[in-house]
Amino acid sequence: MTNTTGLIAVLDANVLYPAPIRDILLHLADAKLFQPKWTDLIHDEWIRNLLINRPDIKSDSLKKARTAMESAFPDAHVSSYESLIDEITLPDVDDRHVLAAAIKSRATIIVTNNVKDFPAKNLRSYHIMAMTADHFVKKLIMLDESRALNAFHSQVRNMKNPPLSANQVLISLEKCRLTDSVSALKSLLKL
Repeated sequence: MTNTTGLIAVLDANVLYPAPIRDILLHLADAKLFQPKWTDLIHDEWIRNLLINRPDIKSDSLKKARTAMESAFPDAHVSSYESLIDEITLPDVDDRHVLAAAIKSRATIIVTNNVKDFPAKNLRSYHIMAMTADHFVKKLIMLDESRALNAFHSQVRNMKNPPLSANQVLISLEKCRLTDSVSALKSLLKL
């Protein structure tokens, strides 16, 4: 899908793990507000952690979610970034692959809820910044309120198992700490 803003963002595993955050991010990407990027390692991490923490979720359903993501965003997959990893310095060496994927894909943002693991001083030379999911989603809402609101309505319409109202989706996003984003959406929805 063509990204009309030119914004490229790597989605870290911790923002793909919670379904409500994953859903809003993917709907915003589908609205062409940004181009998402991820790697096999990122997918493996969020899926592995969900299976550990949520035994009620079946592996097959997560594999289907991953396949649907890859089908919807065929340009999102980043590969051939591994040679960059050893040259990267981050507080947690296990996060270097995320920055390497950002460098390789020419992303300017890493969307992560662990921004402390991606200090600005370590990212600056690559012209990349780390943002929480809340900060990033709110930024996209402010960038194009109409498309962001359409993306939110699309997310609500796609909630089928179980169906959720707009207010219920907002509550689920708020529970995932997207408080500023929810405030912005409520303002647009005039709630």
